[in-house]
Amino acid sequence: MSARPLERGARSDVRATPRVRGPAPIGHPYRVDYDAASALWREGQSRLHAAEPHERAAMERVIDEIVSELRRRLGGAFTRQELASLYAEQGTDWCFDIATRVAPSTPAAWDMTTVAGAAFGRYARQASDYRPPEREVARPPGMEPD
Repeated sequence: MSARPLERGARSDVRATPRVRGPAPIGHPYRVDYDAASALWREGQSRLHAAEPHERAAMERVIDEIVSELRRRLGGAFTRQELASLYAEQGTDWCFDIATRVAPSTPAAWDMTTVAGAAFGRYARQASDYRPPEREVARPPGMEPD
């Protein structure tokens, strides 16, 4: 049986994958290991720290806005794996839209590896099951980064 191309305007039988709260089952196309995702996010944080000071201010504004949107998308308490699943399912295209709106005259702030990575990494620290990487220094209460 051969597949026929869809006529213009016809709907496919393929349905969009609904957002599932909690980790995806093993083998699911959107299952992402938190540790693998957090390595990408740490790269974004490193790139942010290495950015030129005049560009970093714009990047920080973009990151703050992405973190606010993550808070809206995940709502309430969340786990590290739920954040990694959101990252895998929804990607970072929506982050680019935020970046170009918040910093329209600073193309360096549109670098998704940097700003989206740093934002996800920053927000991961608020996960209910967050534990700092072994090389990260624990901070006294009230001194945690945003």
